[in-house]
Amino acid sequence: MSIEIKNDFGQIEISQDAIAQIAGGAAIECYGIVGMSSKHQVKDGLADILRKENFAKGVLVREVDGKVHIDMYIIVSYGTKISEIAYQVQSKVKYTLGKSLGMAVESVNVYVQGVRVATM
Repeated sequence: MSIEIKNDFGQIEISQDAIAQIAGGAAIECYGIVGMSSKHQVKDGLADILRKENFAKGVLVREVDGKVHIDMYIIVSYGTKISEIAYQVQSKVKYTLGKSLGMAVESVNVYVQGVRVATM
């Protein structure tokens, strides 16, 4: 599936995987994020960190009534304020998708799948 954008010059179709990769890359740059987690691992009780090439597995892109909604599944670092991290992820993803794709995002839902303790 893809999301269509129409402008004066024609029509652009952007795949949901491309949007998910950009959103995942933007989220991982935020302070306090250890990594992305798969959206299907909630039932297993395990949260594995996804590698860069698999960011799309931790992001769900939906289009409802012509508006884009994004669900992100993240793992945060121990000792950080989760509400602040979630807010920063929401802001960064909306800004990045707006600047890079010219796409307005209606909502960014952040689901914290786990907390990682740094080992030395």
